[in-house]
Amino acid sequence: MRFMVIVKANEESEAGVLPDEQMLTEMGKYNEELVKAGVMLAGEGLQATSKGARVRFDGKKRTVVDGPFTETKELVAGFWLWQVKSKEEAIEWLKRAPFREGEVEIRQVFENEDFGDALRPEVRDLEDRVRQQSGYAEKRPEARA
Repeated sequence: MRFMVIVKANEESEAGVLPDEQMLTEMGKYNEELVKAGVMLAGEGLQATSKGARVRFDGKKRTVVDGPFTETKELVAGFWLWQVKSKEEAIEWLKRAPFREGEVEIRQVFENEDFGDALRPEVRDLEDRVRQQSGYAEKRPEARA
């Protein structure tokens, strides 16, 4: 099972305040543990929303809104993509993270199997080709089987 681990933004991250040396060191060690255990597929911190944009969709109309965005409790400051056996395992890994405060959300990622018959074989093949071409499939343990 794959899980997206979503690190919520706060006033400091939105102000562009970078982690201190201790936090960077602790997070580096934690990420190394995740990689060695075969859990971490990807993970990055994100710049403040002042450097971002949103695109709103309304039928064929597209509207671009530049950041910053005001509701920090709804913003994402970083993420991991983990491969684990269960939500409980993801929670146990997350409890070991070196955060001092804040909130982190865990969400399961859809797999092709979750869509059942609605995902026609030709669309499933297309999804598999896209993953192969992106190199993402090579990082997924079940893709190597």
